[in-house]
Amino acid sequence: MPSQLWPYITAGIPDELFESLPGIPLSQREIRLLLIAQLRLLPNSVLWDIGAGTGTIPVEVGLLCPEGQIIAVERDEEVANLIRRNCDRFEVKNVEVIEGNAPECLHNLKEKPDRVCIESGRFIQEILPAVWNYLPSSGRVVATAASLETLYAISQSFSQLQARNVEVVQSAINRLETRGYSQTFAAVDPIFILSGEKLD
Repeated sequence: MPSQLWPYITAGIPDELFESLPGIPLSQREIRLLLIAQLRLLPNSVLWDIGAGTGTIPVEVGLLCPEGQIIAVERDEEVANLIRRNCDRFEVKNVEVIEGNAPECLHNLKEKPDRVCIESGRFIQEILPAVWNYLPSSGRVVATAASLETLYAISQSFSQLQARNVEVVQSAINRLETRGYSQTFAAVDPIFILSGEKLD
């Protein structure tokens, strides 16, 4: 259901509507749109968002799939509270925030996922195989990579796990900005979005 702050039924909430903290990652609007498209959500999907940062993906998915359930995993208490505040800002009720380190905390999660989003490059080669064990057949994983090292690690993990229907998208986005009296285009940092399916 739409919220008063974002009364639309489409994804793409402007970045500035989210509360943020210095140094805490915020998935920018255009990146979120690409990432959500790759998740291929169902109305009642159970999504694990690991390394949820500011909470932009849980908020967007929570609004898009009010019958679904989103579990946001974040290791830092202050950041976990930020996610909760952003959920409250947008009146999202179907997000549960779990404070813990992945993959160690995953066995404590109550609901098993059919979709997993991994927004953190650290320990990706430990996290990916761990979440894979919880996915049902036809479950999907979407992971982001901002560095060559993380891109390689995710690609290698998908290969070892025999992921199917693997897709890789690299963003190339420019935003119109006003600088002084001129309007110019500023590039958004490119990012790789990798997705794969578990098929038994």
